[in-house]
Amino acid sequence: MPKDSGIGASSKRREDVRFLTGAGNYTDDINVHGQAYVHFLRSDIAHGRINSIDTSSAEAMPGVVKVFTGKDFEGVGGMPCGWEVTDKHGAPMQEPPHPILAQGKVRHVGDPIAAVVADSLEQARDAAEAIELDIEELPAVIDMKAAAQEGATLVHDDLKNNICYDWQLGETDDAKVNEVFANAAHVTTLDLVNNRLVANPMEPRVAVGEYSRGTEEYTLYTTSQNPHVIRLLMCAFVLGLPEHKVRVVAPDVGGGFGTKIFHYAEEAFCTFAAKACNRPVKWTSSRSEAFMSDAHGRDHVGQIELALDADNNFIGLRTNTYANMGAYLSTFSSSVPTWLHGTLMAGNYKTPVIQVNVKAMFTNTVPVDAYRGAGRPEATFQLERVVDKAARELGVDPIALRRQNFITQFPYDTPVALTYDTGDYNGTMDKLESAADLAGFAARRAESEAKGKLRGLGVNCYIEACGIAPSNIVGMLGARAGLYDAATVRVNATGSISVMVGAHSHGQGHETAFPQVVADMIGIDESMIEIVHGDTSKIPFGMGTYGSRSLAVCGSAMVKATEKVIDKAKKIAAHLLEASEADIELKDGQFSVAGTDKSVAWGDVTLTAYVPHNFPLEVEPGLEETAFYDPANFTFPAGAYACEVEVDPETGRVTIEAFTAADDFGNIVNPMIVDGQVHGGIGQGIGQALLENCAYDENGQLLSASFMDYAMPRADDVPFYAVDHSSQTPCTHNPLGVKGCGEAGAIGSPPAVVNAVLDALNSGGKAIDHIDMPVSPSRVWTAMHG
Repeated sequence: MPKDSGIGASSKRREDVRFLTGAGNYTDDINVHGQAYVHFLRSDIAHGRINSIDTSSAEAMPGVVKVFTGKDFEGVGGMPCGWEVTDKHGAPMQEPPHPILAQGKVRHVGDPIAAVVADSLEQARDAAEAIELDIEELPAVIDMKAAAQEGATLVHDDLKNNICYDWQLGETDDAKVNEVFANAAHVTTLDLVNNRLVANPMEPRVAVGEYSRGTEEYTLYTTSQNPHVIRLLMCAFVLGLPEHKVRVVAPDVGGGFGTKIFHYAEEAFCTFAAKACNRPVKWTSSRSEAFMSDAHGRDHVGQIELALDADNNFIGLRTNTYANMGAYLSTFSSSVPTWLHGTLMAGNYKTPVIQVNVKAMFTNTVPVDAYRGAGRPEATFQLERVVDKAARELGVDPIALRRQNFITQFPYDTPVALTYDTGDYNGTMDKLESAADLAGFAARRAESEAKGKLRGLGVNCYIEACGIAPSNIVGMLGARAGLYDAATVRVNATGSISVMVGAHSHGQGHETAFPQVVADMIGIDESMIEIVHGDTSKIPFGMGTYGSRSLAVCGSAMVKATEKVIDKAKKIAAHLLEASEADIELKDGQFSVAGTDKSVAWGDVTLTAYVPHNFPLEVEPGLEETAFYDPANFTFPAGAYACEVEVDPETGRVTIEAFTAADDFGNIVNPMIVDGQVHGGIGQGIGQALLENCAYDENGQLLSASFMDYAMPRADDVPFYAVDHSSQTPCTHNPLGVKGCGEAGAIGSPPAVVNAVLDALNSGGKAIDHIDMPVSPSRVWTAMHG
């Protein structure tokens, strides 16, 4: 029977009531008395030298409070990168400055040049148009391979070239790798593109800066996935502010998908300008600004080679990838194509020799950083596409080829630096074959052919690494921050509980799932527990939410803090029951003496903690505990996905007829929330596979800068999904046994879709090896008709 409360129950999301009734409190809902508004004047060219900026006319216009340019930030730190990557020669990456407002040059369309603060947004916009600019346009470098060439236009004049780093992981002996491929019975090679994406959360970015001259305190309200990290970066690296005088608040956030992890120039500007203008300053991004100022995602170009022996065992894998950094290094951009991508190239397979090569390039485009999955979708797409192509070339069943090469013994040390603690890849594939009714596919294909359509089946497997850890290891790999998390469990006198967490909720359902864990441990109703997050003045220092880390990392901290609370409460209960602490049991909200009918309720114990009239003297009053948790390892969710498509040979249109996901997320706290996370991820993956593409022309103009030109998936582009997560191998190193689930759908779905399309086309007699994403009707039609 399904549980009706606690861990394992599909408790309805309590936060949805306020969201669906319009009672949410988003950053744009926050208006501070006396606030001014800021409008950023952004570059309309991709690369240029700033000869002069004349702001005199703008400053004289009605309502203008102050006009800022790059000169106002001379001596102020620029936007920092949070991860230093060391290249394969042992040299640190090239790390150019990233100013808050452009200084000397503009380097991409959308680069902020000046900022006007005025009494109204309309006045700020009008004044920005009056700023006179003299910018000498320079050649722009957009193509990554062209940027790598000797003599290419430099994005940053003070760098020796446009290569941020040339990085390698896995086998370092090129001769050994070459020998593996030379002696292979079969080698499959595939060139592919992982298309650039714009995250486009429903809520655009917003920042409201406030400064109190009386207390010398700053408050920044912002759309962030990790308010403590924003405060740390802004204080330590950008503005040099005293951290105890800065409060960062991230209220309800309407979608993040990675793009709201990073510290952006607009946040630092509003904080700085609030003091400089002696009044609060507010900025709300327009959708057009979001396209050219939010960090973009993906954008890899590469080649992958798979070597197999005569029995079709994988014996070697080699990749060469160009990864776009854009014009500047965003907060975690350097880690995405390296430690979040290269480490996943083993996938689900026991390939003994793997070599990963990555060149990260600066170009005159918007900076690129983490987007849902962050490196793992790029790795999975490369690997699962080349495996599918190998199966086609060898004339073998793609599922059988995968099964033959699955890792089956755990723990397993991969050749690319990870140790998978647990998994059952055959188990998830078994679930997939059953749930997707793969045995009935031939009949469904025949039905499609009778209608003049081509039907294809695409299958893929994935594994991802969630909850980046541990801090000491990632520190050695270049991370400039710890990756632990924290929770404070504060029990009130009447027994209700406030749990302050370092994780931030922006769609994940923390306000529902976290109470389920605490309620299950104590045996009280979930409604007695509230979750507090998003305000650095209220919560312990935590690292925020990204990389599917919330439950595995912050949830584990919450468990540890709750255990401390229970241990102390047992001391009080033992005193009240005149029993030994070792004999006290807690179940269903009652403390009892083992083997007797003597008991005392949770609420009586908590009241005693705060009204200590009858209290053990050696125990301090109160009932509040804090715990920090630094994971010993990543968690490794894995799964198998199947997609069925119909292709119209006359138009090239692809319709997804069915999509099935079988995932192993370890123990499940709330199955309904997990279903929702998988559904959302698959939708985004389908968007990348079929529709979305962020495109630049040769001059660096963004061609897809609005929803008129950037195709987001709609309801009729996606099917009703079949989702199964009953194959569970619990994580062995966190107390909940959970694995991340938030990004799996976006990781596993793109190759399944592309594999399905190619299967459909090849069933129609076409020998087509690959079509780059998005697999649009025009690309499909062109591939079919030459």
